[in-house]
Amino acid sequence: MTTIDLVSYEDALASYDPVMGLEVHVELGTRTKMFCGCSTELGAEPNSQTCPTCLGLPGSLPVVNAIGVESAVKIGLALHCEIAEWCRFARKNYFYPDMPKNFQTSQYDEPIAFNGYLDVQLEDGEIFRVEIERAHMEEDTGKSLHVGGATGRIHGASHSLLDYNRAGIPLIEIVTKPIEGAGERAPEVAKAYVAELRELIKALGVSEARMEQGQMRCDVNLSLRPNGTEKFGTRSETKNVNSLRSVERAARFEIQRHAAVLSSGGTIVQETRHFHEEDGSTTAGRIKDNAEDYRYFPEPDLVPVAPAREWVEELRKGLPELPRVRRNRLREEWGVSAHDMQSILNAGAVDLIVATIEAGADAASARKWWMGELARRANEAGTDLAALEITPEQVARVCALVAEGKLNDKLARQVIEGILAGEGDPDTVVEKRGLAVVSDEGALGTAVDEAIAANAGIADKIRSGKVAAAGALVGAVMKATRGQADAARVRELILEKLGVEG
Repeated sequence: MTTIDLVSYEDALASYDPVMGLEVHVELGTRTKMFCGCSTELGAEPNSQTCPTCLGLPGSLPVVNAIGVESAVKIGLALHCEIAEWCRFARKNYFYPDMPKNFQTSQYDEPIAFNGYLDVQLEDGEIFRVEIERAHMEEDTGKSLHVGGATGRIHGASHSLLDYNRAGIPLIEIVTKPIEGAGERAPEVAKAYVAELRELIKALGVSEARMEQGQMRCDVNLSLRPNGTEKFGTRSETKNVNSLRSVERAARFEIQRHAAVLSSGGTIVQETRHFHEEDGSTTAGRIKDNAEDYRYFPEPDLVPVAPAREWVEELRKGLPELPRVRRNRLREEWGVSAHDMQSILNAGAVDLIVATIEAGADAASARKWWMGELARRANEAGTDLAALEITPEQVARVCALVAEGKLNDKLARQVIEGILAGEGDPDTVVEKRGLAVVSDEGALGTAVDEAIAANAGIADKIRSGKVAAAGALVGAVMKATRGQADAARVRELILEKLGVEG
C-alpha cells in the first residue's frame, strides 16, 4: 500500500476547520424488494431471489413497495423532516456490473422527506444538532465478489462474480446538510450521529440496522477550509464505512490527510476513497468530478407518490418514544449519571436492562449484572451482550435469588456460568451444582465456633475492641462453607459469640 503523508491531528486543527457531510444508507426490513415481489431474506443461494423486474428485463414493470414508503415516512417524521405532499422516482443512470438495469431507481430533486434535524449527545453530555438535507427512497445494487486478488477488491482480481439477490432491496438514503462548527470534535460528532441514527432506525422497527451485515452504511464526506474562512474546501468521500468506530477513524484520517496535502501546497482531488479497517487509513477510489452527469429523469414506469396528510399524521402519532428522550427518562428512573448511561448505551445493554427490570428485577441489580459479570464474559468471548446465551428473565431470576438471600454474589456468578454453559435455568443450576447459601443457623454456628477456636489470637483482638479483625474470621467461615454462607450473617454470629457489639 502506498504511504500517505499525514500531519498530526492537533496541527491539522490548528490551521484548518473541518466540514463534513454524512450520507447513510439504510436497508429496510421489508419481506420483499422495493419494486418487485422477490424475497429479501439473507443467505439464499446467489441469484435465486431475482425476477424479470429486479433484473431489468424488457417488458417488466415495477410496483412500489407500500411498506417501503411507510418506512420512509416514519424515518422522515422521526428526523423532524417535512414530508412531501407529492414526490416521484427518478432514474439515476450509470453503468456498474452489479446494477443489472444500468440505472438505479432513486429520487432526485423530489425526495419524500426533507429539511429535518437530529440532536446527538457527545461523550461529555454536550448536545450537537445535525441538520438533515433529505431522506429519499431508492434500491440497493447487487453484490460483486472479486476473485483472485489479495485484497478482495477489483484491482488485481482475475475475475468477478455477481450476485443479484440484493439488487432491488429497499434503501433509504439520509443525507445531512454540511456539518460545520464541530472543530476538533468532528470525528466524535460523526460517530455519535451515526450511533444515534442507528438507535432511531431500530426503535422505529424499520430495519435491524446491523452495520456489520451491510444493513446500514455510511459515506463520510469531508473537506477542510483555512480557519476563519467561509468557503468550503474540496471534499473527499469515503464510501461504505460499516462500523461506528470506523466512521470516527475515517473522519480523523481524512482530516490529517487533507491537512498534509494542503500544508505542502498540494491540491485535494475530489474523489471517492476506500476505508481500510486494519489500520484506519483510506486510499483513492475513483475521481468524482462536480460535473458528473447521472442523466436523471423521472421514472416513466412508476406513478408519483402522494402521501395523504391524514395518513402521515396517523404515522406521526404512532411513532415510538425517540431514543434520546427514552434514555433521558431511563437515566432519571435509574438514578445514573450521563457518563454511566453512555457506558450502558455503548455496551448495547439498554434494552437488556429494561427487559430484566420488566421481568421483576430492580434497576440497580439489573445494571450491576449486565454491566459487570455479563459484560466481562461478553468481552472475553469477543461477542455482544445480546449474543450471550442468557435471557433477561434468567438474569432477573438470579437477582431474585440474591435478594431472597438464597445466593450471594460469588454463588450468583457461578449460576451465571452454569446458565451460559447450557446447564439450564437458574434454579436448575443451583440444584445441580449445590450452590444455595447455607442458611441453617446450626451449621453456621458450628462453622463460626470452629473458626474462633482455630484463630484464638484474632478472636482476642475482636474482644479487645478491634472489630475490623472480624473480617479474617468471616473469610475463614466462607472458605469452610465453600463461599455458600451469608457473609453478613456470619459476621453477626461472630460478634455475638465474642460478646462484642458491631
